[in-house]
Amino acid sequence: MSEALPEYLVVGEGHSTLVFLHGLGGDHNNWQPQIGEFAKDYRCVAWTLPGYGISPPIEALTWPSLSDMLARVLDDVGVHRATIVGLSMGGYIAQQFAADHGERVDRLVLAATSSQFGRGSVTFADKFLAARLKPLDDGETPAGLARRVVPSLLSSDASPETIANCVASMSRISSDAYREALRCLVTWNFTDDLGEIDAPTLCLAGADDATAPVAALQQLADGLPDGRLEVIDNCNHLMNLDRPAEFNQLIRNFLDEC
Repeated sequence: MSEALPEYLVVGEGHSTLVFLHGLGGDHNNWQPQIGEFAKDYRCVAWTLPGYGISPPIEALTWPSLSDMLARVLDDVGVHRATIVGLSMGGYIAQQFAADHGERVDRLVLAATSSQFGRGSVTFADKFLAARLKPLDDGETPAGLARRVVPSLLSSDASPETIANCVASMSRISSDAYREALRCLVTWNFTDDLGEIDAPTLCLAGADDATAPVAALQQLADGLPDGRLEVIDNCNHLMNLDRPAEFNQLIRNFLDEC
């Protein structure tokens, strides 16, 4: 029996489709500024990661299993090919999907992400995982962590509405689902597989992003057969919410080149 599909939304009537994949602490609501912009011209699809919110969990949270689940979502929507937009952890899924299901990808947008977690440092990955799991081991929940974590991922001038959006999405994640996602996150290592991605790819970096710095996005763009980098000034990690106008414009320019 197939595993149940995750929660997803579809907005817009366009002939071409954009698929939006959120990051570690997100859900489909993080893409409101993009859906509001692009649903005028495109069909927009955004999921909430399996196991998050009301999305049923999958048996094994791995990059190939997430890639295959995304293919099933597109089948359910009735979409064969789409442009995939992945932010942070969503960018990992987007890369895996583009390698596994390349015939289904028109273009690729990889934002605030990388080809390797922690630039390939096992020591960094171990320390990161231990630091992120300790509050959960001590009884904190993602909802309790959200108000401390979110401001560090946004610029100091982020609006109260933007902060509330991010806090709300992280607060809907169960502790068990967050643990599983963290354990999956630190296994990401795709540098040697970038050559499998044929789709034209736009890599987007925030100039002030310490989580996925410009150098990581440059390395990603350089490793792709058809990749290029754009940097958004005065922008932190959650760039689609931090600087939505600039983010949307760069994507639209990229799409309009087709």
